Amino acid sequence: MTPRFQTSLFVQTLALVLATLIVTQVTAVFVIMNLPPGPPEVSTLDDIAGAVGVPAPSEIVTREGRILKTWRTPTPPEVLLHGWRHQGFRDALARRLGIAPASIMIGQRGGALMMFRPHRPPPREVTGPARFEQPLLFDRFVVAVRQTRGDWLIIEPKRAFGVDPAHARLLLVLALTALAVLPLAWIFARRLASPIAALAAGAERLGRDPGAPPLTIAGSKEVVAAVAAFNQMQDRLRRYVEFRTTTLGAVAHDLRTPLTRLRFRIESLAEPARGKIVGDIDEMEAMVSATMGLVQDVTRPRDRRKLDLGSLVQTVIDEANLTGADAAMERCEAVVVDGDSAALKRMVVNLVDNAVKYGGRARGRVFVDARIAVIEIEDGGPGISGADAERVFEPFHRVEGSRSRATGGIGLGLSIVRAVARGHGGDVTLANPPGGGLCARVSLPLAADR
Repeated sequence: MTPRFQTSLFVQTLALVLATLIVTQVTAVFVIMNLPPGPPEVSTLDDIAGAVGVPAPSEIVTREGRILKTWRTPTPPEVLLHGWRHQGFRDALARRLGIAPASIMIGQRGGALMMFRPHRPPPREVTGPARFEQPLLFDRFVVAVRQTRGDWLIIEPKRAFGVDPAHARLLLVLALTALAVLPLAWIFARRLASPIAALAAGAERLGRDPGAPPLTIAGSKEVVAAVAAFNQMQDRLRRYVEFRTTTLGAVAHDLRTPLTRLRFRIESLAEPARGKIVGDIDEMEAMVSATMGLVQDVTRPRDRRKLDLGSLVQTVIDEANLTGADAAMERCEAVVVDGDSAALKRMVVNLVDNAVKYGGRARGRVFVDARIAVIEIEDGGPGISGADAERVFEPFHRVEGSRSRATGGIGLGLSIVRAVARGHGGDVTLANPPGGGLCARVSLPLAADR
């Protein structure tokens, strides 16, 4: 079902960017307009004049709690040579100190240098008397006073450790803006990522079950197109597998009739030709039966439920012991998987039978490795060459090439094992352990609640 309204991934991303910019600007304006103005950092004419009379270097605490630091230098700082000079404050300070105005220089380190003149009184405090009926200097000013020895006395505010009030207000605005944008970004990111995550989950499910229901089409135009193509691919793959399986089953079924006729017709033949032909017919019927079993196992509906893998393998080992086989369980952990118990048991039976038949013994292990359920069936045989480690999983392929039923099966056992393992989202591999023999390792995903 196609949704009525779809937008492209480009449009959704552009909308996210625009919405983020709008929310950021609105939040910043709202915070700035509603925050009360911070108190200015000021120094009065009395503070500066008092600092001149203190031996340098030193630090003086003003009545407003501001710290002024002083030191001496042969030449005035560079900021004063190119800085702004305020005639009114310089003349007032010169009169207070009883020196020439040319012996005083005023500048600032960043920001604007501000001053209240005596005839323009600053705002008064509501709860106290007037305290600023004199010229003031704001922010990070620098005052230089020439001394009688020719050097300069420098006076400027000491910069406190931490964040300035103006910077703190700016950081507050940025923090509140980020908090306002975060839910919006989370909603958009969730909306963009959810369809892609669903598509990835569908691809993983397709590997386990080609007959799984199609994915729901939702999301942006690009995602909808990808999901539609994925559903179409899944449908084609399912029909292709069904066609091949049905064809193989039909051929195997129809071969039984001519084989039965051949068996009746050779009754009149003399030995030893009759015995050889009967042996060939028996092998062909065994191949047909195995093929029919494989087809039925692939096409029958799966009944998947949670089961204990260790108990299942232990059951197969115990049943093999009842037939006189040398089989034992070396490690058995409680491992829960989602699977078809009949198919998984058939897979383990094939591995144990191969281990006993070709390696003389079977040793089983069930455990969890890196959040993956693992089944290992090890035998005591000669192992396998690297070239055959993958070819043995091909249908009707056997390492032993005599094709005799007395020395082995017909070559479908490991094919069934891999089909069952991959049908459950896992796989099977063969390896030669350091101590000799052959080890078949089956990896399966753990149950969802694990």
